[in-house]
Amino acid sequence: MDLTNLAELTNLLDRHGFLFSKAKGQNFLIASWVPERIAEEAGADGHTGVLEIGPGVGCLTAQLAKRAGRVLALEVDARLMPVLAETVGGMANVTVLNLDAMEADLSALVTEHLPGLTPAVCANLPYNITTPILTRLIGSGLFEHITVMVQREVARRICAAPGTAEYGAFGIYVNFYTEPKLLFDVPPACFEPRPKVTSSVLRLRRRETPAAQVNEALFFRIVRAAFNQRRKTLQNALYAGFAGRVDKDAVASAVARAGLPEAVRGEALSIPEFAALTDALGEVLP
Repeated sequence: MDLTNLAELTNLLDRHGFLFSKAKGQNFLIASWVPERIAEEAGADGHTGVLEIGPGVGCLTAQLAKRAGRVLALEVDARLMPVLAETVGGMANVTVLNLDAMEADLSALVTEHLPGLTPAVCANLPYNITTPILTRLIGSGLFEHITVMVQREVARRICAAPGTAEYGAFGIYVNFYTEPKLLFDVPPACFEPRPKVTSSVLRLRRRETPAAQVNEALFFRIVRAAFNQRRKTLQNALYAGFAGRVDKDAVASAVARAGLPEAVRGEALSIPEFAALTDALGEVLP
């Protein structure tokens, strides 16, 4: 069965009485080159154990199974379980579980289902959970690399440079722990139903050590403060973000000791500059 052939896909879903759910962000691929290229770009081999999130009908799952040692697919929609049993249930190296990746114990799942393999993630992520699920996957520290298809706007934000309109706190978080690479775009015509936006595939390779050696809790609090009021100067944004804990003179002194201009905005700072500011501000915080 060609799971990306629209006629065969429609017949499969009709037989199982399946209707698409907008709430779950379900858009299934109908262009065979897309799952093939995603699986190839993921770089999985016989030593890799792949966690897939939201397999849908299993077109990417099948491609991953050809390359990886094992594939563990988590599908939140119970209605798709009989569909997946038909499409990928006979593949010896594939396990499909009806679980929510936002709530599942990822460490326990990797230990139980991907033992002795290098854990990685490969998925066509629903748009509505992209930021929280990427935050969770990266924060787990479990995965060597994460290859995902997301909304193009999100991919551009993750890969944005300092000083650009797309640069923001989430992109800094991703770059702090991983090295992102934008791979290719996927147009709306490759999906059923067709989304209104273009998608992009990117790979996040885990850094051996974070991009800066700092107090990480303070670092990210500073980043959030800088971008919560991004049109303000960095000094004013920090004073507001740390209200009651540090006065304006101390903030100004920290900005100067970090080697930053007095009127700089947070959106202009690179990760090393945020790190220098973290060290400087940490010295004056009570």
